[in-house]
Amino acid sequence: MPLYSQYVMNSYLLNPAVTGHDGYTSFNLTARQQWLGIKNAPATRSFSGQTRLLRKSHVIKARSVNNRSLQPSTSGRVGLGGFVYHDRNGAVERTGLQASYAYHIFVKETQFSFGLSAGIFQFKIHEDDLTFAEDDPFAANLKKVTYVPDANLGFYVSDPRFYGGISINQLFQSYLRIGNRQFEDFKMVRHYYLIGGYHFDLGNDYFLEPNILFKATERKAFQLDIGTRIKYSNDYWAGLVYRTSGTLIVQAGVRVKQMYIGYAFDYMLSSIQKHTYGSHEIVIALKLGDNARRYRWLNRY
Repeated sequence: MPLYSQYVMNSYLLNPAVTGHDGYTSFNLTARQQWLGIKNAPATRSFSGQTRLLRKSHVIKARSVNNRSLQPSTSGRVGLGGFVYHDRNGAVERTGLQASYAYHIFVKETQFSFGLSAGIFQFKIHEDDLTFAEDDPFAANLKKVTYVPDANLGFYVSDPRFYGGISINQLFQSYLRIGNRQFEDFKMVRHYYLIGGYHFDLGNDYFLEPNILFKATERKAFQLDIGTRIKYSNDYWAGLVYRTSGTLIVQAGVRVKQMYIGYAFDYMLSSIQKHTYGSHEIVIALKLGDNARRYRWLNRY
């Protein structure tokens, strides 16, 4: 699965339950180049959009028994979203799209979200980047392009200070039809993501946000990102993340009105750093609809 260092800025790419959870109509562009300087190193591009469907209704506002009137209000529990992505890793290329549905329920100040996404991607093998032995049976039966359907499932909970969620990606573990019957054991592997964070108010418009991202697969492979970032008035932020694969990540970002721009640099602590200029990731997000009169249900935040 594609790797993201700024998962806090757009965790929707990992968990469909995030769809529309904050009430914004948002668009997000992510571009990542891993191991810059190494040929055919992993590179990921994605563009996503999500929103919260609003339902207009009327509620009775009464100052007294004889002074009552209907007042318009706005609420919404359904989130819709989708994204397209392109990921290249060596000789393997994936291009796909997904559509997401989420349902959100408030219990006092806590929001519980449930999400499901379905999609399809093109799995392509660049044969020119491969070298085969003379008697390799795979070479004669290689199917260069195949299309794979799949789905993701997620749960997310958030309140004014805490957020956390769990998701399962590649739920169907679809088979890759890239050869004849003897290669039918090639299939996608389920990925599990656990994300969480907490906002500490430091005063004077400063906030501290420790966060984690735990990743695991059906094949018992594990990886953990442990990080923290400091924010000032939600306009500037900077942070550090340590990934257990041996990577130190430096992050920084700024908000300009409704636009959010984030950058991350991954420094590998292993010997591969001698051959690369590190990994770079940029995120540009546009968030619309922060009008309190429109999103009355967000007032509890």
